[in-house]
Formats: sequence, C-alpha cells, structure tokens
Amino acid sequence: QVQLVESGGGLVQPGGSLRLSCAASGSISRINAMGWHRQAPGKQRELVATATSGGGTVYTDSVKGRFTISRDNAKNTMYLQMNSLEPEDTAVYYCNADIVSSRTFVSRNHWGQGTQVTVSS
Repeated sequence: QVQLVESGGGLVQPGGSLRLSCAASGSISRINAMGWHRQAPGKQRELVATATSGGGTVYTDSVKGRFTISRDNAKNTMYLQMNSLEPEDTAVYYCNADIVSSRTFVSRNHWGQGTQVTVSS
C-alpha cells in the first residue's frame, strides 16, 4: 500500500509565499517522476510542475520564475515552493507520483488527496 500526503496549503495574500510538501509512504521500491497538479473551481486539472528522479524539472508557463519544484529522494518527499502568488493560483493542489512497489515491482501512478491554496487579500 502506498500513500501520498500533501501539506502546506492555506490562505495567503497576493505576493506572498507558500511551501507545499508531498510525502510518499508505504511499500516503495523506487519513485520515478513526481509532479504537482492543480484544479481551480470550474476548471480542468492542470499540470503545474514535474521533477524526475534524476533532477530534471518542467514547469507550466504561468508559474515559471515563481514556483520551484524539488525532491528529497532519501525522504521520498517532494516540495513546491510558491513565491509571488497571484489570485489566479488559487486551486486545490495535488501531488502525483509514479511509484514502483517493493512488493510487486510494478509501477503505478498515485495521487494525493489535495491541499487547498487560496490567494486573496
């Protein structure tokens, strides 16, 4: 059994910062790509940023220069540092990971439960 648990969301004023965390636990042999997605009310879920196990990163255009994705592979944890937040960043943020089970050695895609980020004055 594998779990992804996000934390760090909350209410912040425009221009502020938040740091999200996503911790993976359970029967884990290896974690391949990890990523953050978000879904705003009435909109489709969109990819925000991804990070490979080797350190490669990709960002959606709207967050480039403001958000930074990182991983601590020893802790099976991923982070999203969000600076210069804008009201348009308001959404539920989900972490996603491609995880190889230590029991079956099969890779599966997993999602966290989501954490709310609200940017408002």
